[in-house]
Amino acid sequence: MAGCRNHILLLIGALTCGIAAPCFPASAIAAGGTGSAQPPVASSIEAFPVASDVRIAGDAKQTRFILDLDKKIDLRAFTLGNPYRVVIDTPQVTFHLPADSGEKGRGLIKAFRYGLVMPGGSRLVFDLSGPAKIEKAYVLDAANDQPPRLVLELAAVDKAAFVQSPPADKKASDQAGEAKASEPPQASNPAAAAPESPATDHTDLRPVIVIDPGHGGIDNGTQAHSGETEKSIVLAFGLALRDRLEQSGKYRVVLTRADDTFIPLGDRVKIARSHNAALFVSIHADALPRGEGDAQGATIYTLSDRASDAEAERLAESENKADAIGGVNLTEEPTEVADILIDLAQRETRTFSNRFARTLMGEMKTTVRMHKHPLKSAGFKVLKAPDVPSALIELGYVSNKDDLKHLVSDNWRSHTVSAVAQAIDAFLAKRIVSAEPGH
Repeated sequence: MAGCRNHILLLIGALTCGIAAPCFPASAIAAGGTGSAQPPVASSIEAFPVASDVRIAGDAKQTRFILDLDKKIDLRAFTLGNPYRVVIDTPQVTFHLPADSGEKGRGLIKAFRYGLVMPGGSRLVFDLSGPAKIEKAYVLDAANDQPPRLVLELAAVDKAAFVQSPPADKKASDQAGEAKASEPPQASNPAAAAPESPATDHTDLRPVIVIDPGHGGIDNGTQAHSGETEKSIVLAFGLALRDRLEQSGKYRVVLTRADDTFIPLGDRVKIARSHNAALFVSIHADALPRGEGDAQGATIYTLSDRASDAEAERLAESENKADAIGGVNLTEEPTEVADILIDLAQRETRTFSNRFARTLMGEMKTTVRMHKHPLKSAGFKVLKAPDVPSALIELGYVSNKDDLKHLVSDNWRSHTVSAVAQAIDAFLAKRIVSAEPGH
């Protein structure tokens, strides 16, 4: 039975790597705390251009966006549809904007967001009120007591005239009036700059655990009224869990991100598969929209074609929008043959995923307040590796004041990390024994 499963997985690997897309990890992978995507030191942060203020002017026909900088930068701008968006990619920028920047727009810009999208690269994503074209996108020199300014000029068009900008071989000009929309940077997908295969020590037989702190970079995830962001809460938890697992010496631990970097959903799955992971654990924190009541406690999710309830469906839809939030649109459809093989493997994988989820609930409920329905399932894209047991943990609700108090508590985090680590130990105990010499 095991030999049959291994044969299926080998076929899946060949088909999905050869047909769907190259199999390689994202450049932001940090394995065992020694990966290349470490948070930049203070001196390097200070060297990045700084954005200090922002303004939007205009109406529903023409809108201008202006970003104040302390030095000139290059940019590349393009449009996306479904929904209508404009994306501007730049070298890495330190954003020192007012806390509410981007929440409200004007004219053609409904809202915008900004942040790190990859090491060395930042991105602004504009949600549009309707179809529009980029008339100009440029950076002005400092002049007349004004700092250097990034300027985006938009004009409304009808749906028939809207064109989603394909990657093009043109650079945006620095000079006002001459800039044109062009391609995103070549490495706008973090995986594009990654090596073709992960560095693997084939003599190390320890199981690989992939920890996936959700969101990051331009994607804040949910946010508490007091300002705490999901991306920061889950990153702190992921780093603590990595450290706890490494202390045992039983596992090789890989993080999908070890800093405030955006990683597309598909690349998170690729990281798990390219490392032949024994387990993939995605870490998140939920929030209920205003006016939809209150909820509290941790919830554990596994993959299912049908959501277990309306709340699970809502959450999956929200989490699956991460790539749209980041301004990327990645689609990989396997061939019919690959789809059959994936389905065979995925049935067994889901059994293991459900077993881990139940083990995890058993450990967490002794130390952590759980949701009234702690085990749920839905169609989360990040859980769709066909050959890697996967679960998604919602640690609690940032919209609940009691949960939020725990989520930012070092003491709560330490106890919860221990519970998750114990569940991983229990789930993988048999495999760890079989990997030891002489077994």
